[in-house]
Amino acid sequence: MACIQHSRNALRRIIAKETSLKSSDGAIHPLLYACQGVRYKKLEVILTTSIEKLGKAGQTVKVAPGHFRNHLMPKLLAVPNIEKFAHLIREQRKIYQPEEEEEVKVVKETMEDKMKEYETAAKRLVKARLAFRVGINTAKFRARESKDDPIEILSPVTKDDILREVTRQFNVQIEPDNVHLPSPLTALGEFEVPLRFPKSIPLPEGKVKWTLQVKIRGK
Repeated sequence: MACIQHSRNALRRIIAKETSLKSSDGAIHPLLYACQGVRYKKLEVILTTSIEKLGKAGQTVKVAPGHFRNHLMPKLLAVPNIEKFAHLIREQRKIYQPEEEEEVKVVKETMEDKMKEYETAAKRLVKARLAFRVGINTAKFRARESKDDPIEILSPVTKDDILREVTRQFNVQIEPDNVHLPSPLTALGEFEVPLRFPKSIPLPEGKVKWTLQVKIRGK
């Protein structure tokens, strides 16, 4: 922070000194010249501090003239890429070493963590009932030969639908491989969809396999 503040103060003094030129002097301050830019041409600037998604302090990047003029320049977050300012930035960075950036380490998920997730998901889903409300095929509904015939739905319920609704309704994340659904569900009713979890996860008492109760109702 001391480096950034000192650099900005030095830049303010340079800018204040050189912008005192009168128009009759026939010269334009390089900072003001660079700010004007060309409407659709980007400017090369040197960042005085690290900016997310743009670059680190000391780097030369290209930005839109308007962004530099309205945002970066007033806050002295960047200066034009000309020798005077480049030299100042280099000298300041020699005197004040930038703070070390924190290294973000990605902690890999262990097999034990994965098994705990599976066990939590399995215990929650075995007692749950996943509900769908869908439209029915009216033409086929009227053409049924008997009341016992299944009522066909307009849009079949697929494995992707089940995965999405499990996340939405129960806040549980499971993988496609955990759901065994050879073909989509195409009718109203209640279904037992087999679930596949590691054999090391103990089944609840009275259960011989993991299943998910799915109920499909008409709108």
